[in-house]
Amino acid sequence: MIAWDDILLRLGVATLASGIIGLNRDLHGKPIGLRTLGLVGLACATVVIFAMPAFGEARISDAMSRVIQGILTGIGFLGAGVIVHAEVAGQHKVHGLTSAAAVWFTACIGVICGAGEWRLVAVAFAVALVLLTVGGPLERALHRLFSKDNSA
Repeated sequence: MIAWDDILLRLGVATLASGIIGLNRDLHGKPIGLRTLGLVGLACATVVIFAMPAFGEARISDAMSRVIQGILTGIGFLGAGVIVHAEVAGQHKVHGLTSAAAVWFTACIGVICGAGEWRLVAVAFAVALVLLTVGGPLERALHRLFSKDNSA
């Protein structure tokens, strides 16, 4: 069984590394950022930990694996429905990517809840709440600090 601190380390590093990549993309003017990629990395790490034989007894049957794959693939289409492309002041803008990532993360949490792995749910949920609460203001502050527009 994986210890609490190992779960926190794995999920935390996945979120941090993915979030840093998202921040890089945001600073380069791409329509994706810290919270979006942080959630995607967190969701993937959560499901991988769940699927690991070391997390518990090897209880994921082929049928259960197919159900999980179907859920996580299908939910992507639902998430895609919240992404909006719009032209604002002559610029093409994309909105809803973080919401789409949150939809996918929520599906991952639903899978883990269905399996009754409450420790994994608790840590992933807490990390996601911190990311969604602190990520936006942190992203904006870092964007102001590192933006090429501030090179006066």
